[in-house]
This record gives sequence, structure tokens and C-alpha cells, in this order.
Amino acid sequence: MTATASRPASLVEAVPPAAGPAREPVLTVRDLTVVYETEQPVTAVRSASLQLGRGEILGLAGESGCGKTTLAYAINRLHQPPARIAGGSVVFHDRDGTDLDLLALPDAALRRFRWSKLSMVFQGAMNSLNPVITIGAQLDDTLRAHDRRTGRAQRRERSAEVLRRVGVDPVRLRSYPHELSGGMRQRVMIAMAMLLEPQIMIMDEPTTALDVVVQRDILRELVRLRDELDFAVVFITHDLPLLLEISDRIAVMLRGEVVELDTAERLRLGAAHPYTRRLLGSFPSLSGERGAFIRSGVGADAPATTPGEPA
Repeated sequence: MTATASRPASLVEAVPPAAGPAREPVLTVRDLTVVYETEQPVTAVRSASLQLGRGEILGLAGESGCGKTTLAYAINRLHQPPARIAGGSVVFHDRDGTDLDLLALPDAALRRFRWSKLSMVFQGAMNSLNPVITIGAQLDDTLRAHDRRTGRAQRRERSAEVLRRVGVDPVRLRSYPHELSGGMRQRVMIAMAMLLEPQIMIMDEPTTALDVVVQRDILRELVRLRDELDFAVVFITHDLPLLLEISDRIAVMLRGEVVELDTAERLRLGAAHPYTRRLLGSFPSLSGERGAFIRSGVGADAPATTPGEPA
């Protein structure tokens, strides 16, 4: 199935109702399994199922090596050998009412789909930007690759527009990546992901290695842009307290499996899985008990306290 006019119930009901999004789904992942075909095969993602609602921020949390990035790459079919998708389905629910089976898309259709419908902010902005090409030229390349009908002036105006949206002066179109701070480079990557107004943005550790003030500013920008443009976000990080601030729902991964998926509020007040409770209890706060998260809010005005088990 590459496109259908209606949405079969089996696609919409792939995730238990308690864990499902409150909004119309834009992405359904069902029983996705990814195996690394090494001398001793490793199952990096095992039967992962989740749904992403339109305009929702879905946090994906877990320790390093639990399969978060592998899952994100498999959704976007960016995995490379020896990684192999061994089973499951990934279905994109377009605004026009059609469904796309992403694992069945031919290469040409997949290239058209990426960035225009689903974009990705990769981990490590400096490594994602070409160091010998200006910011403007890299944004222009993305636009030309997906729409050759637009003229140079139109592409430049669009590039300037997305930089303004993320709080970067358009004069930086002439800059090279090394001339920007870490926070500005990360904003440029977010701007690039927004160029074609995708319906989903996957963000892999987008604030890693940034100081907490810059991190807070970027997260506020992300929430503001989500509210303005109504795109959905899969936000990958090991920082569970951060996800509690910005996410509508959170999926927790352990050894390649999604072991818990619930709203941020329910997860904060009463996580069901022992690993989630240990993860919540492992974070120190500036005051109070371990696991009592007192942070300057990104998505909330008041500090929250969380009961947690000792680490």
C-alpha cells in the first residue's frame, strides 16, 4: 500500500487507546523491528509501536544505546547496512486524507517525501552543516532539490524568512558554520528542517552540548513554532525531566523496546514501569528530594514535584 483514500481501522488502532494521541494521528508505527546483521545479529529495536498526533510533541526517552536514534532513522528510512528493518510498518497520514506506507515507497518517492512531509534535525549541528559552504547556499540547495521551479530570489527570501522565524538575522546567510555559535548553528538546523513546512519534525538530541540558557531559549522557540505552524515533533533525548516540560506524551525505551507510553502528566505523577520510575528518580534537583524536578519552565510556569524511587 503506497496511498489510500481512507484510513483502515487497523492503522489508527495500532497503539492502545490509553497511549494514543488526543489529536488526529499523523504517523503510525506498528511492531517495528530493526536488526543489525553483524556476526552475532543484534535486535536494536524490537516490536516498537506508537502514534504521533498532528501538532503533538512526542518525547522519546531512554538511556544511551536503547534504540532511540535507530528507531528515528528507521521511520525515515535513513538506516544503513548492517541495519535492516526486519518487520513492522510505518504509515504517514497526510493532511489530504491519504496514507503512505513509508517502508514500501520507491526511492524517488521517498526522496520527494523527505523534508517536504517529514524532516529531521540530526544530532550535532556542526557535523550536519557543511563547513565549506555558506548557510545561505545550504538552505538554497535544499529548496532547489525539492522545487526547481522557484527562482533564486524566491529561494533567498524563503531562506531569510525561516532564519527570522528561529531568531537568526538573515545577514547570516553569508556566514559559514564556524562563524556561528553552537546555539545559532542549532537554530539554523531547525530553520532548514522547516524550509518546506513539513508535517513532522524528528529532533535527535537537538540541545546536547548547549548551555542551559541557550537550551531553554531554543526549546521555547520550538514550542512557539509548533504552536504557530502546527507541525508534530518527535523529540529524542535521554533527559526525561526536559521532556516532562515540553512534551504532550512520552515514550520510554529500554533495550530496544517501548516499555511505557503515556501523557507527560501521568508519567510524572505515576509511572507504571519500574524502569521509568528509576529513570525519574535518578535525576537530582537543585533542592528537595532526588527526582523532585525544580527547573525554570519551558512549557510550564510552576515547578513540579515528582515521586521517585531511589536510584
